Amino acid sequence: MTLTTPAEHPFATYVRILGKGQRGSRGLTREEAEHAMGMVMRGEVTDEQLGAFLMLLRFKEESPEELAGFCSAVRAEINAPEIAVDLDWPSYAGKKRQLNWYLLAAKCLAKQGHRVFLHGGGAHTAGRLYSEALLADLDIPLCHDWQSVAQALDQHNIAFMPLAAWSPRLQHMIDLRNILGLRSPIHSLVRLINPLQARCGLQSIFHPGYQAVHQEASRLLGDHALVVKGDGGEVEVRPDVDSDVLATQAGTSWTERWSALSNQRLMKPEQLDPAQLRSVWTKTTSDAYGELAVQATMALALRGLGLEQDEAQQRAQQYWQAR
Repeated sequence: MTLTTPAEHPFATYVRILGKGQRGSRGLTREEAEHAMGMVMRGEVTDEQLGAFLMLLRFKEESPEELAGFCSAVRAEINAPEIAVDLDWPSYAGKKRQLNWYLLAAKCLAKQGHRVFLHGGGAHTAGRLYSEALLADLDIPLCHDWQSVAQALDQHNIAFMPLAAWSPRLQHMIDLRNILGLRSPIHSLVRLINPLQARCGLQSIFHPGYQAVHQEASRLLGDHALVVKGDGGEVEVRPDVDSDVLATQAGTSWTERWSALSNQRLMKPEQLDPAQLRSVWTKTTSDAYGELAVQATMALALRGLGLEQDEAQQRAQQYWQAR
């Protein structure tokens, strides 16, 4: 038995702020969130604290101020090099209803000279088809360090880098999904980070209400970003439904409604055949849903690069025909 009271761990303050009951708890300020995530990224917290912190945030639902603070801390800790990028393209959700048509959109944009940086967190949820499994067949370079990313962008205008390669700590937190039983705020955070500070960050948030949270977090960060409810949570515009595009640039925010490209709902395939992606790319076969999804997604990206909506859609169609 010891009669000496142990000193409280510095991170306990943040767990207490979030978890002190219905009346005593509150959200973190942006400054608190940045300091807390800095400690997490440097490994200055215990496993127990990390699990409690992530699940309390998950239960409360993260605020724009918290996400902005987390993002600032991550950017400071990863200290990515300066590599010119037009589009930051997070890919963390995986697909289960439709194929990963967004990869053809990214590839087509790269073919037209736009520099696209894709990143993802691996197969963390069963039953989904992830980007990493499709890169080789689509000739999209898979890179494991920043030098390789720079070379791939210079040579091909497109590169994919796994999260584990540029932030093992964030990948560890993503992988906790199957231990904790729930996704954590890290699944949202990785979509915001834009590690190379591309001209425009594309974000897809599936759950209603979270789009506005991401839009405001991006505004607080001073980022240029477009946020949509993409198919399955990936940056892929559904061509058979109307879409809202939430944007932020230079500290201001705006929203646009994009009309569907198809007048009727298109059927999902009975099963996903990844070979269909290359087949459509090479014009060996056609796919009504997929080709419209590619063009709609390219138009979104081109809107982020400065074109007005009508011009972006026309340019996307031209890009696809010229592939």
